[in-house]
Order: sequence, then structure tokens, then C-alpha cells
Amino acid sequence: MKNRRLASHLLRYEAADVAYNRPHPYHRSNGEENRYRIVGGDGKSYPSYLAAFTKGMQHDDNGFLVKPESDAYPFFIRACDKGDLESIQALALNERVKPADATPAKPANDWRSKIALDADAKVRGWESMGAGLTYDLEGPDAQAVTIPPAPVLDSEELIAEMAELYWMALCRDIPFTDFDTNNSKINQAVADLNSLNWFKNKSFYGLQPYQALRKRGYFAQNEFEAYSPKTIFRGNVKGDDIGLYISQFLYVGNKSLGSSTVSFGADQGLISYGSTTIDQRVRTAKPKLDYMTTWEQWLDVQNGANLRELEQYENVDNDNNINRENGYRFIWTPRDLCTWVHYDALHQAYFNACLILLGINAPVDPGLPFRLPDSVDKQTGFAQFGGPHILNLVSEVATRALKAVRYQKYNVHRRARPEVVAGWIHRYASGHTNNLDIMKNPTTILQGLGLWPELQAYNQSQNQKADRKTDPSATSPSFLLPMPFVEGSPMHPSYGSGHATVAGACVTILKAFFDEGFELPFAYKPTQQGRKLEVDMANKGKLTVENELNKLAANVAFGRDWSGVHYWSDQIESLRLGEQIALGILEEQKLQYGENFSMNVPLFDGTSVRI
Repeated sequence: MKNRRLASHLLRYEAADVAYNRPHPYHRSNGEENRYRIVGGDGKSYPSYLAAFTKGMQHDDNGFLVKPESDAYPFFIRACDKGDLESIQALALNERVKPADATPAKPANDWRSKIALDADAKVRGWESMGAGLTYDLEGPDAQAVTIPPAPVLDSEELIAEMAELYWMALCRDIPFTDFDTNNSKINQAVADLNSLNWFKNKSFYGLQPYQALRKRGYFAQNEFEAYSPKTIFRGNVKGDDIGLYISQFLYVGNKSLGSSTVSFGADQGLISYGSTTIDQRVRTAKPKLDYMTTWEQWLDVQNGANLRELEQYENVDNDNNINRENGYRFIWTPRDLCTWVHYDALHQAYFNACLILLGINAPVDPGLPFRLPDSVDKQTGFAQFGGPHILNLVSEVATRALKAVRYQKYNVHRRARPEVVAGWIHRYASGHTNNLDIMKNPTTILQGLGLWPELQAYNQSQNQKADRKTDPSATSPSFLLPMPFVEGSPMHPSYGSGHATVAGACVTILKAFFDEGFELPFAYKPTQQGRKLEVDMANKGKLTVENELNKLAANVAFGRDWSGVHYWSDQIESLRLGEQIALGILEEQKLQYGENFSMNVPLFDGTSVRI
């Protein structure tokens, strides 16, 4: 026992040395936070913070922070850097909610929109501000990994990101299977994006290396290929462009209990979860219904109005009962994907994917033990290199990923959400240009695209709805970003994406354990408005574990773009961030086992590392 005690002690030190020897990088932002100026009530110049995250603070009628001379934002930064309960509780949430208050009151200037007034909305608190300052005893420290600077407001990259987000909002109700069937909206989106310098310029001249890595497009013989209806709104991780837009792991189930060979769950989307099942279908949100299309609701949301759970769904009766068969469906449209990423349990998709892979007896990485018949190995994997080990590790990396991305969000970048940048574009296009000179070029370029009249017409249709037609701005042209979530984005900065970081970490764990080249024995697509799954023979044999897991990560990450709460750069950089977290945990855990084994881990860029 004394030897065991000493060996355990030394092993912990060895794992600590692995973590200690990882270099801690410099964390660099894009320098925009204090760049843009506004004149305060005292006649002096102060930062306007228009590129920064200010949601939950109080804003004036023009969308800028009230009283820039009040130091509300610097106090917020100091609380983020300190991270303790007292500093955060001392902040003024919408400038009038103090810790001593029993219940939050309405804001000092009252809510402006009908939807917030009808809901008697309270305020939302900021989410996990101190998470990036916590310590972990496994894997890379939250501050030992980083992401590069985000695009700046007037850059070609940011303009391309906003054009893409506007078009994604306008295409939310087009079935994924109709993207390449000569759909007029998809065709116009393709034409618009291909016309932008960021997408059509073949040269990387003048770009930083990290910017070059964010360039999208498909390369054949070193020539850039323009977007097509089949490739638009996809990522650039390996395998994302193969087969259907949605990963099989968001559709299929696995074998039922017992010795029956009937795999009833696969084509019905039922995943065996012990002796119960998980249904892959999602609630069906009402189509062509989006929010934050009036300036009043946009302003209420920036002031922290809590409008969560006000979205509407199909097939719900007056008593709020749900028609189970008609109220749920397989992910059929981007709006379905938005609903999925609105309420997922964060590591849910990857836990389910692991259950599917275990259920079909997918082979594990050739370097792992316990792969031979029981008569040879004399044991099977369970506590180590078996189902419980893999399932637990998929969940375990998620919290580490969240802490790392929270440090980037609150302590480094503090990037404004897309809804905010769309607000500045709307104001500039509406003639309210004071203190918004930086938005001239982005607005002018976007006004020249086909999306502009489409956006105005769509927002006009939204503003005729009963929950906003009485807002004072409802009859004016609106160029705000239509949001499927009534509350808009979450109460934390945009860069990077928590969903994408968790996706990168969890999928990397799965690719480490399972044989990435194994071809899935099924290929299904949804039919009948998403009510059923049918065999998709056109993609049979093309879908490997690696490709479909990469696509799964991209689907979840891009789902937040479809929802308007993240930019492209948020999600692609965060997938890579999560990948680093998972690799670090695997490196340290490798020390714990007596078995001689290795893992070949495919990376999102198509290369691989061996652990």
C-alpha cells in the first residue's frame, strides 16, 4: 500500500508537469473596445463601446450606453477580471437593480416594446462571468489556450459575416433538402455572398495567418470555387460538405433491446438509453415568425429584458397540450436546428452520438486494447476503454471547454453580438449616423446586395404582427437582424461560442476512441415535412465516423449562426479551441493506465495527432 500511495503521488505530479509545461499564450483582442468615441453629458469624449458587449447595461434611445462618463463599462470589466461574487453583485444591472433589492423592478426608463410590456418582463443576469478564472485539476488551464483576434467592424470579413447572417435569417424556413433545387432565395444568397470581396478574393495577401485560416471556400487544384446552393452555409471542417447538410447523428437511433436484429430505432430516430429511449425529433416552432424587428424590442433586449420562453410552437391547443406526433419532427429546416440549439443540454448531441456508435458496435481506434474476441483478451472494456469510460469522458470535457471559452468572452474579447452590429447598420441606414461613421462602408455594401429589399420586406411582415404593430417604429423600414429567439442572444459576449467549443471538445474525444474510417451502416434523410426518415441510397457508403462527427460539430456550431446569436468566426475558432481542450485531457489521462495503447486523433483541418 505504501508503494501504491507513492506511485499515485508521483503520477499526479507527472500529470501536473504535463499541464505546467504547456506554454500559456498571449491573449490578443482586435483593439476595438475603446476605439470609437462619443461625447458625454459633460462635453468630454468617451469610448462609445459600440463594438463591445454591453447587453444588460442601460442604453439611450439611440442604442448607446447611458452616461458614458459614468464608468459603467469599466466597472463591468473590473468585475470580469476579479470574478468574485461581491464585485459582480455590486454591478448595476440596467442601472437600477442593486443586490439589496428583493425583486428586480422594471428599468428606469420602462420597457419600450409591446412584447416586453405584455410579459411584464424582468431583467436577465449575466451568465458565468467568473468561470474563466476558476482552476481545473485536469486538462489545459482555462487560460492556457486562446483564440486569435476577432474581425473588426469595417473589415471585409465582418461585412461577409453580417451578409451571411442576414441571409441565414431569411432562409430559416427553407427545408435543407431544397437548398439545391433552384430555390430563388438560396440562389440570391449564393449570388450575394459570391459577390463579396471576402469570398471572391483568391488572394491571402495582407491577411494575418489566423485570418487566412478563417477564409472559406472549396479548393480544387489551388483554385477558389464559388459557393453553390449545395455548399452555401456550410463550414470548412473535413467532411462537412459530404452528404446531407445535417449529420446522421442528429437523425438516427440504434438497436432495441433483446436479441432481435430489427433495428427499429434507426429509422425512427429512437436511441436506446438503457431500457428507455431518446427521441431525436424536436419541437416544431411556428414558421416565418421572428423577433427583434422593431427598434423598441431591440432596445429592450439590449437593456436586459427577460423575454425567454415566449417563442411559439405548432400543434399546441388552448390548454397548452402538445400533439406528440404532429408537434415534433426531425430537423427539416434551419428553424428546427435553431430550436435544437436553443434548448440542448450542451453535450447532448455527442452523448447521443456515442450511444449510437456503441449501439451499432462501431469499432474503436485500432490502437486501443480489448478489441479481440473474449476468448483471446479474456476481458472486455467497461470501466476502462468501454462504454462508461467513453460516455463519461464526453461529458467531462464539456465543463472544461466552457471555462476556457468564458475567459475568452469576458476577459479578452468582449465582442458585441450580431444583433448589436445589425442595430448599428439599421440606425445608419435609417439616417441616424451620429457616432456611427465606422458603419458607413458595411451599410453601403450591404445596401447594394439583393438581400436588402428582401430584409426590409420580411421585417415589415413581422412588424404587422399583433405583438409589435403598436411599437412606434413598426411602420418604419427595419434592417434589424430577425431573431428566432424572443430574448435574442445570451447574456454573455459573442467571441467565442460556448456551443462550438463544447462541440469541438466532445467530438474530438469521440474521434479519439472510435475508428474514424469506419463507414456508418446507414444513411437516412427526413421526408414528409420531417415526419419520417427514409433510406438515402445516394449517400450510402460515403459517411464515415470522422466525417459525420465533424459535421455534427459543425451543425451545432452553425446552428447558433442560423439563430443569429453568433458569427462565423465565433464558431470556427471555438471548434479549434475545444479541440485543444480535449487533446490536453487525453494527454494527461494517458498517464493513468497500465495498458500499452495509443490513439490516433483526427483534427478538424484533416491532419491528425497520435496520443
